[in-house]
Amino acid sequence: MIDLKQIKEEYQELLTKLTDPELISRWEEFQSLSKRRSTLEKIMQVAQDLEETKQKIQENLEIISSPEDPELSSLAQTELEALKDREGALQKELEQQLKKGTQSTPGAVILEIRAGTGGEEAALFAFDLFTMYRKYANQQGWKDTILDQNLTEQGGLKEGSIEFEGETVFENLQYEGGVHRVQRIPATEKAGRIHTSTASVAMLPKPTKTELQINPSDLKIETTTSSGPGGQNVNKRQTAVRVVYIPTGLMVVSQISRNQQKNKDFAIALISAKILAQKREEEQKKLSSDRKAQIGWAKRAEKIRTYNFPQDRITDHRIEKSWHGLEKILGGELSPIVQALQEYREKHSLTP
Repeated sequence: MIDLKQIKEEYQELLTKLTDPELISRWEEFQSLSKRRSTLEKIMQVAQDLEETKQKIQENLEIISSPEDPELSSLAQTELEALKDREGALQKELEQQLKKGTQSTPGAVILEIRAGTGGEEAALFAFDLFTMYRKYANQQGWKDTILDQNLTEQGGLKEGSIEFEGETVFENLQYEGGVHRVQRIPATEKAGRIHTSTASVAMLPKPTKTELQINPSDLKIETTTSSGPGGQNVNKRQTAVRVVYIPTGLMVVSQISRNQQKNKDFAIALISAKILAQKREEEQKKLSSDRKAQIGWAKRAEKIRTYNFPQDRITDHRIEKSWHGLEKILGGELSPIVQALQEYREKHSLTP
C-alpha cells in the first residue's frame, strides 16, 4: 500500500528547503533536492490518477449492480472495461515511478569514446558517435561539456570524453557502454569495398563529493604543452594537464581548453569518474556471476551495436532489434533505441 500522505509530507518539506535563499550557494544540494521534488511530483500525479480511476470503477460497479436502469447499466459495463485497463496501466506506471524514486541515479555522466580497429575510418566513426551523443543531449535539453578531445589530421577522433548533465541522463545513457561497429564504404575507397571498423564507448557516472572522496596526496598533477593532430604544438604555453591517481596508476590528460585551470578541473572530473567506475566494477565482481542475460554495464569488449550504411540499418545485438534511417540516428535521433532498451529491461525485470 502506498503511503501517499508520507510522500506529500516529504514533498512539502522539500518545498520549504528549496525556498531557502542560501541553498543556491550549495549547488549540489540544490540540484539533488530539485531532482527529488520532480520525482515526488510524478509519483503523486500517477497515484492521484490511480485513486480517481479506482473510484470511478467502484461507481460503475454500483450502477451495474442496480437493476433500475438497464441502459445505464450497459454503458457502465462498457466503461468499466476501459477503466480496468487504465487501472492496470497506472498501477504499472506507479510501480516504475516508485522504483525510480528509491533508486539513487547520478545527475551527470561522462561518456568516453575511443577509436578501435580500422585505422582512420575507425577514428572518423568515433567522431560520428561523439557528435551523435552531443546532438542527442541537445535534444534532451542536457548540458554537455567536452572534457577531452584528441583529433586526427583528417578530422577523426582518437579519443574523447564528454560530460552530460541533466534529468534522466543516466537513465537514458546507461546502456551505451560497449563496442559499436560500423560497416560502410570509406570516402577514400576507390574499389567500393565495405570496411568494418569499431569504436568503444564507456559510460562513467560522475561521482558527487559525498559519493567519492579522494585524498589530494593521491593525485599527481602535472602541466604539459598541448598538442594538436599529428603531434604539432598548438599552444606553446603549458595549458594541458595530466592527472595520475597514484594508488592504481590511472592517468588522464585534458587539453581541450586554452585555460589551464579548466583543463585541470576537466581532468579531475574525468579521473574521479574512472576511479568510481573501477570501485563499482570491483563491487560487481563480488556479486552473483549470473548476469549474462542482462543489458547495460556492458564490457568494453562486448559488441553491442552495428551501424550498417549500405543497408541503412542499425542493429542492437543485445535485444536483437533493428532500425532504419542511419543519418537521422547519427543526427541525434536516439530516442527510439533508448526507449526500446528501457522497455526490454522492464519486461525482463533486469537489474544492473
